[in-house]
Amino acid sequence: MKKVYLVSDNIISPLGFSTEENIQKLRANQTGIKEVNDPTIWSEPFYGAVIDNDKLVKAWKKISNDPGYTKLEKMMLLSVSKLIADNPSLDITNSGIIISTTKGNINDLKKDSDEKAYLSSISKTIHHFFKTKHAPVVLSNACISGGLALAIGKRMIQSEVRDDVVVIGGDLLSEFTLSGFFSFQAVSSAPCKPFCKHRTGISLGEAAACTWLSSNKNNVQGEVISITGDASANDANHISGPSRTGEGLFISIQKALKEADLDRNQVDYITAHGTATPFNDEMEAIAFTRAGMQRTPINSLKGYYGHTLGASALIESIIARHCLINNELFASLGFEELGVSEPINIIIKNDKKKLNRVLKTASGFGGCNVALIIEKM
Repeated sequence: MKKVYLVSDNIISPLGFSTEENIQKLRANQTGIKEVNDPTIWSEPFYGAVIDNDKLVKAWKKISNDPGYTKLEKMMLLSVSKLIADNPSLDITNSGIIISTTKGNINDLKKDSDEKAYLSSISKTIHHFFKTKHAPVVLSNACISGGLALAIGKRMIQSEVRDDVVVIGGDLLSEFTLSGFFSFQAVSSAPCKPFCKHRTGISLGEAAACTWLSSNKNNVQGEVISITGDASANDANHISGPSRTGEGLFISIQKALKEADLDRNQVDYITAHGTATPFNDEMEAIAFTRAGMQRTPINSLKGYYGHTLGASALIESIIARHCLINNELFASLGFEELGVSEPINIIIKNDKKKLNRVLKTASGFGGCNVALIIEKM
């Protein structure tokens, strides 16, 4: 089977407008979550991770003077523009493009003309901005979207549909998404604490990210990292509640390991979904234990970024790539005391450790789950 390489990437988030900036903030255990007092998003103060609009406008002016783009479009276009600038050999016009988002330009629903609120509008925007030959595909499958987009990009290359695929993920912290999670009484009154006994719910965030997948190993500069296994399974448990047995995630992990031809003990690190809701964290702990991986070091990056929805699994996979390159682990921010029924091995402080293989997991509404094996070659 053809190898699929993670060549390069970029992250735009409250922690910085490049992957390098984001990594530096993770090393300092700095969170992007803070108290937000913005009536245009929510009528009362709440905790979330919001990109600074002034910083975004300033960065946007460096690539375009056109003010007619939405905030999310600017975030995505800036991220891809930096990827292209950093990689002169990337031919974006001939590449396959997959866009991962759950809500897209959801804020445009409030406008008289709501054309941009349709998910397809983002595809058109990116298609026209970069003058690509192939129309981008939009993938929206709840909170596994970013991970599933990587899996589909991998399969597109392995089936020889494309030689190169750029995966782009992004979502906004909006009134629409906040109102949904508030209706579940799932929003934390403080920065979230994944897997912690004292967790009180989710923190939401916004971000955009992109990565270049390629079949050509010669495109890689430096450490060679590949996606060697992927799988997705739906446990169809409930529209918003995860399986109590972790069935879908367990199946996804088993199948991803099988494709990568790995034993569970060969995985050095798990970057979990870890939303800090009572049910999600418990489900993941059960699934990891069923897979025999409870001793494997585990963290969640939600304490740094909040839950960025369609961008989350993509960002966390990008960070996993750099963890492999740099042989380092980041503390699961907000964790104080284990708050799940299984004795999983939460990373409590940054660490330098020889890493060869990472398991990335994500789960979402409707019972969807995805697992990826990201491996040093």
